Amino acid sequence: MKAEKNKTSASPYIPQIPRSYSIDEILAAGGPVAFATKMGQRPEKIDDDLALLPDSASLTIDELNEALIILKESK
Repeated sequence: MKAEKNKTSASPYIPQIPRSYSIDEILAAGGPVAFATKMGQRPEKIDDDLALLPDSASLTIDELNEALIILKESK
């Protein structure tokens, strides 16, 4: 008796890993604004996007200070 192979062609979904860019690449593009424009982003829209975030999305001054202390101690 011959074993049949699974003929399904479905593969698991693997999201694309976002590419990171070096500072040199960003500067070579003409700076952060030119780089964002080349990437299809609209830098002038950042204020509107930030306004849509809930208040809980930002750190308080105390949380920021705690995070900086933890970061300094971990070095």
